[in-house]
Formats: sequence, structure tokens, C-alpha cells
Amino acid sequence: MARFKLTIEYEGTAYKGWQMNKGEVTVQGKLIDVCESIFGKEKLELYGAGRTDAGVHATGQVAHLDVVTNLKPLQIQHKINDFLPATINILSVEQANPRFHARHHATARSYVYVISQRRSALFKKNVWWIKDTLDVEAMRKSSKLFLGLKDFRSFGRVTKQDESTKVEIQHIGIHQQGSAIVIHIIGSHFLWNQVRRMIGVLVEVGRGTMNASHITEFMTNESDRPSQLTAPPSGLYLDHVYYDNEKPSIHPTIPVTIP
Repeated sequence: MARFKLTIEYEGTAYKGWQMNKGEVTVQGKLIDVCESIFGKEKLELYGAGRTDAGVHATGQVAHLDVVTNLKPLQIQHKINDFLPATINILSVEQANPRFHARHHATARSYVYVISQRRSALFKKNVWWIKDTLDVEAMRKSSKLFLGLKDFRSFGRVTKQDESTKVEIQHIGIHQQGSAIVIHIIGSHFLWNQVRRMIGVLVEVGRGTMNASHITEFMTNESDRPSQLTAPPSGLYLDHVYYDNEKPSIHPTIPVTIP
């Protein structure tokens, strides 16, 4: 049996997230169905680096595939893509060390969130359109309060795969490009819904209904207020998964360009 590293992009609108779940259409489920049709059901395993939620997209999801095959990596990539729906695409396939694990060996993850400042007929499924004018500079200043190793219990919950609510945020950048506001967050890992709740709070700062003191309060005392402000999944993208000594880049992939 050989192990391969897959880098994957997907448009998540039609899927109930990455994680395979009986009776639901998921990205992992679609990939496993295709791989089983190509390689057979025996001795086949596929694990992803991140558990993106329903409706969330990816430009750089990573998974490892265990399969018995004589095919070369490029052949595997083309063969899988031939059977996938247009909303899922294998960007690359690499031979991996048999001990490589897509989730356990990840050292950091990068997410991008796209906010549209105008109504768009083309990008509704891929952005969060906000009618209000946002104070981007206030958002930038307040976002720095998230940096470092901190307790994000107000922003996410512990699942079976998480050991605590402490997360190290290594970088937050807020960029304006055309009619879009692009928020880029790099962290050691993320709790369930953490990024979307961070975005929701930052948007309220941009609207002027919250300020830096509210973020400080949420980081100090547990609160359910961030959960009530959870940003929609449509604007969120898993941008990149980092391994080994790979240095995280502060220059994100911009998945949607809005003039």
C-alpha cells in the first residue's frame, strides 16, 4: 500500500462540509466514492487536514490517501479528476512518506474570508455581502488582540479532536481589493466555528457596534455573544495547510476578485 498527499480545492456550497457523514453529501464522501470506483473498496483510506463546515470552500485543503496501485501521482490526479464533479478538483498528488498524516503533522493552517462591499450577481455563494460601510482600520487595530497563544473558549467549542480551547494565532491581515475586504488568518489550528465567529465580531467592530474592549472581554471571560455573530460560511476558504519547516506566508490566495 502506498500513501499519497493530495492538495484539493472545492466550492463548498453544495456540501455538508468536508467530513464524511452517513446520509449527507460531503467532500470527503465524494472523494472516497470516486477512489473506491477506481481502486476498489479494500485497503483504501482518505484523511483530511481540516474539517471545514457546511458551505465552506477550500483553495488548499490537504488529504492523504492510502491505496494499492501502480499508478504514478500524475496519473492518479487525472484519473480522480475525471470522475469528480466540477465543484471538486485535485490540484496535485505527491508520493508521501508512509508515516505522513495530513492532520496530525500539520503545523499551521491559513484561512481567508471574503466580504463583498457591493451586491453581486456572480459571487453570492462565495462571499458575505455586507450593505453597511465598514471601518476597516478599526477592524485592523482590533484584530491584533487575537494574536498570540490565547484561550478562544468564547469563539469555539472543544470537539473530540481538540484537547483545549487554546489556539495560537500567528497572523491576521485585512486587505482591501476592489470591492472586497479580504481577511487572512493563520493559526496553529482552529476550534469549530472559531474563524467565522472571529470574523463576525470584527465585522461588528467595523460597523461601530463593538470595539476593542469587547474583544478583550470575550478573551477574558467566556461569552456566547460571538456565537450569535457567526459569519456565514459562504465567504470562508481553507487557504493553505503548512507542514514541517514550511514558513507561513502572509500573502494569501485571493479566491474571488470583485471589481
